[in-house]
Amino acid sequence: MSASVSLTFPDGSIRDYAPGTTGAQVAESISKSLAKKAVAIALDGTLRDLSDPVVNGKIEIVTRTDPRALELIRHDAAHVMAEAVQELWPGTQVTIGPVIENGFYYDFAKDEPFTPDDLPKIEKRMKEIIQRNKPFTKEVWSRNKAKEVFEAKGEKYKVELVDAIPEDQDLKIYYQGDWFDLCRGPHMASTGQIGMAFKLMKVAGAYWRGDSNNPMLTRIYGTAFAEQDDLDRYLHILAEAEKRDHRKLGREMDLFHFQEEGPGVVFWHGKGWRMFQTLTSYMRRRLEGTYQEVNAPQILDKSLWETSGHWGWYQENMFAVKSAHAFMNPDDEEADQKVFALKPMNCPGHVQIFKHGLKSYRELPVRLAEFGNVHRYEASGALHGLMRVRGFTQDDAHVFCTEDQMAAECLRINDLILSVYEDFGFSEVVVKLSTRPEKRVGTDDLWDRAESVMMEVLKQIEEQSGGRIKTGILPGEGAFYGPKFEYTLRDAIGREWQCGTTQVDFNLPERFGAFYIDDKSEKKQPVMIHRAICGSMERFLGILIENFAGHMPLWFAPLQVVVATITSDADDYGREVAEALRDAGLQVETDFRNEKINYKVREHSVTKVPVIIVCGKREAEEKTVNIRRLGSQDQVSMPLTEAVAVLAGEATAPDVRRKLARKMA
Repeated sequence: MSASVSLTFPDGSIRDYAPGTTGAQVAESISKSLAKKAVAIALDGTLRDLSDPVVNGKIEIVTRTDPRALELIRHDAAHVMAEAVQELWPGTQVTIGPVIENGFYYDFAKDEPFTPDDLPKIEKRMKEIIQRNKPFTKEVWSRNKAKEVFEAKGEKYKVELVDAIPEDQDLKIYYQGDWFDLCRGPHMASTGQIGMAFKLMKVAGAYWRGDSNNPMLTRIYGTAFAEQDDLDRYLHILAEAEKRDHRKLGREMDLFHFQEEGPGVVFWHGKGWRMFQTLTSYMRRRLEGTYQEVNAPQILDKSLWETSGHWGWYQENMFAVKSAHAFMNPDDEEADQKVFALKPMNCPGHVQIFKHGLKSYRELPVRLAEFGNVHRYEASGALHGLMRVRGFTQDDAHVFCTEDQMAAECLRINDLILSVYEDFGFSEVVVKLSTRPEKRVGTDDLWDRAESVMMEVLKQIEEQSGGRIKTGILPGEGAFYGPKFEYTLRDAIGREWQCGTTQVDFNLPERFGAFYIDDKSEKKQPVMIHRAICGSMERFLGILIENFAGHMPLWFAPLQVVVATITSDADDYGREVAEALRDAGLQVETDFRNEKINYKVREHSVTKVPVIIVCGKREAEEKTVNIRRLGSQDQVSMPLTEAVAVLAGEATAPDVRRKLARKMA
């Protein structure tokens, strides 16, 4: 008689079961209500079908409300979508249908591509299939059988997929009623467990296997959630995101544009560049007294990038050029071998600056900062407004310090990062420590010490914030050269954006032979800490535009006030008002056009001007102004001198306001 199967449950209890017992039977043995709720099992953390026989190990019964079930719901919804498509359009071939972030998709081969008008029909048929509540059942087929069946059905793409599956892997077929598909699984028990909280989102073209030499397929994207409230919340966020799209707002506010002749690089307009410079000036002020601002060359010889390692592991993302002499003298082999690269990052240049001249331990830490313009090749399909570009500016800094100084420097950087985010209204921040990856440089002892220090820093970050800042661990997600902190902030509609990083690096100082003289007059390698707060200045601006929906805080708005007159009799007074505001440091434009005041207000509201000051004949006589705020129907009347003082105070950057307050104290 074969030995029993021993299972350990989440509460620590251990039970024995007969060999061949399925996950469903284990759930039933605990309670019938649990068996009804179960959609899968997790054996030693791996999701499996309820119908799978259990083996020795840790088991969890996964119910539909378990966060891990969401991927199953979406996976099953993709299969139901494929069945619905083939019922509605017989002869359509199904290819692949994976779960992706926030949903799923399926690629179809059809003579006439799908259109958005087809989506409601497919959704309706999907609901019918879900209501049939057919069980998901699994069979393991031989390769020959699978190829014969799919060839007979005219599913040539499935035949290709069968050939691509490694010989040592089972070839699994999942049925839902009579319909079946090739799939790794797992699936829930039946189609009814998907529920009705799903929606098909859009159609798009996609090449088979992502290769432009292959046929074009039609991809249908969808999303699904466990509950309708979750779906409604997600759709609301999407609708809000569409309204807040920085590309749309960038056009309306006349900030920037992109064009084909400069793919992935920004054409900044006057107002947009003013906003960019406001951000840069703010960041410069935050670094005063603690960092040296430097500037490393934009283009460097390939040999430097070979030493840094970038040429070996990052070359495909770099823009490389030959010297002009090589182009003018194509037969000169020596000139032809001379290759330069636009810098994709600032770090190697900063190491060169640190190395220039002997450094003593007394001079450490050395903090070098640069608003460095960098270039990285991104595939054209990945480009996305300011969020993903080929040319951008990093608010980069590198701290060269001793190992003993590392913890204090990481805490100092953390305080700066959180303070910057707070000034822009981001109070919900998550800090996660990414630990050693499988492929890495440096000894285990070095990593042990670095991770120990950063783990202690992480605890202090949470404690100092009183629990306001959430922390976590990302195992194996560190850079190959050292552990790092990742800072993720949450915007006004709940989206998360990973921006800041603090990365410890043992690799570059060693590669470039950087050293300082320690207290024993010996050469010692410094620790190098990479630090970014905004990350990409362009991307951070995109995040800010979307976070505020274009309603920028007055201190950060590229155009802060428009002075508009009701009649031409008030134009001279309007000029006086504008001049007083400019003298107080505000960015002001005037609108003295012969148009109705409501038309002027509407027009400037569309361009997201925060304050519109309206002046008429009475205001000119009384030396007052009417203030209209963006997004409000109310008007506030006040004397000009008071209005200038109020607006000048609001237009003062938070860091400057704090500095003034300290002087006044």
